[in-house]
Amino acid sequence: MKRRQFIQTATAASVAALIPSFAFAKSKRKIGIQLYTLRDVIFKDVQGTLKQVSDFGYQELELFGYSDGKVFGKPVSEFAKMVHDLGMKITSGHYATGLVAPADRPAIIGTLSNGWEKAVNDAKILGQEYMLVAYLQKDERKTLDDYKKVCALINKNAEICKKYGIRIGYHNHDFEFEPIDGQVPYELMMKELDPKSVSMELDLFWTIYANRDPLKLFAQYPGRFEQWHVKDMSKDDRKRNADVGTGTIDFVPIFAKAKESGMKHFYIEHDNFPVSSIESVKADAQNIKSIIG
Repeated sequence: MKRRQFIQTATAASVAALIPSFAFAKSKRKIGIQLYTLRDVIFKDVQGTLKQVSDFGYQELELFGYSDGKVFGKPVSEFAKMVHDLGMKITSGHYATGLVAPADRPAIIGTLSNGWEKAVNDAKILGQEYMLVAYLQKDERKTLDDYKKVCALINKNAEICKKYGIRIGYHNHDFEFEPIDGQVPYELMMKELDPKSVSMELDLFWTIYANRDPLKLFAQYPGRFEQWHVKDMSKDDRKRNADVGTGTIDFVPIFAKAKESGMKHFYIEHDNFPVSSIESVKADAQNIKSIIG
């Protein structure tokens, strides 16, 4: 090697050494989506919707709506093949506790209280790494004892998940940060849930909506937040979602702390849309690339 080439190579290596390690890791992150975002279209055309998701650049999927061996009306094995053939992977799924049945779906088979092991076995067929409690009905969270009951149920069912190599977890909204009898339920849950068996999925939007700082949570509970929900907040109405990168949430410093948080997967999600679900999902995929590198 000539002297000039050696100096150029050595200089490049020195500069690279000064770049934070997460700068390289960011570019390798796979973009995920919680399919709840597309709830208005996916039941009408499962195959077509998944194809669009793949074409937009999403690589990882988080499911919802599982019941009695089916996802979006498709048997789990059929759905798993559909996803695999499109080059994507199912990494996570959302489930209910089953302690209180929602009025619109009173007979879900595949909750923590009803047919859980079958749900876990099917999650394994789907290739999932995680199974998350998605939401607590109002009657499941009236008191601190209610939250303790939920935590005990999650810890118990974590043992079943372990047999299949899956981690159980919990996904938050804003109500977990509203004090009950002087205590914040989310803080109670972080104490009650076994960190060795239970992971947390931090919904960044709802956390910030509740006036909590995700960075402070990462510092307080390092390594606990293995998954995130990424959705932006409208500049005009805090209750509304904006397309990622166009709202008020600065995701760059949050992603810079991904390692501290323990994050392994993140999912774009919308509860509502500026225009339509498909348009938002497409814009989100484009915009998130500039945020994560």
